[in-house]
Amino acid sequence: MPEANLELQNEVAGLIVSALNLDISPEDIQPAAPLYGEGLGLDSIDILEVALAVSKHYGFQLRADNADNVSIFSSLASLTRHIAAHRTK
Repeated sequence: MPEANLELQNEVAGLIVSALNLDISPEDIQPAAPLYGEGLGLDSIDILEVALAVSKHYGFQLRADNADNVSIFSSLASLTRHIAAHRTK
């Protein structure tokens, strides 16, 4: 992964930990591990919180009715790729 994306991935991991007040460090989130259910164990409410934090921090909306949400939120790496492609700030 290019250095800029690795930096963004670390930033996104920190945003997830902060938004959800998780008792882990951002480095503990494996890039390819599922965010939902198994893996990090987030539920739909957690995903909404992450989407809100991403929207505020990166300047674009993650919509609940987006058909791609399952793939966008499938892992830290996929969420980072989506943010890199759509961020406005």
